[in-house]
Amino acid sequence: MTHDPATASSPVSTDRAGLGAFLRSHYALGYLVLGALATYLYFSDHRAHFLGALPFLLLLACPLMHLFMHRGRGGHDSHAARRPRGGGGPK
Repeated sequence: MTHDPATASSPVSTDRAGLGAFLRSHYALGYLVLGALATYLYFSDHRAHFLGALPFLLLLACPLMHLFMHRGRGGHDSHAARRPRGGGGPK
């Protein structure tokens, strides 16, 4: 038995096809409606708690964004690596 890579389907392509088929199904619509209903009921009942915590959530977002935005760049040390070392600036 020979294996032909041109006709073989990879696991990634079948997973994506399965996800697309699910998103077009009636079950996905049902989950979307259920999630929207749960979100509405949660925020209508707990609006005071949510609005009271909102300023703290915004303050918490600042250090988290700083942490995640520096992840792929090497942190603050990468700024020093870009500067010329020979003092070649204007005098």
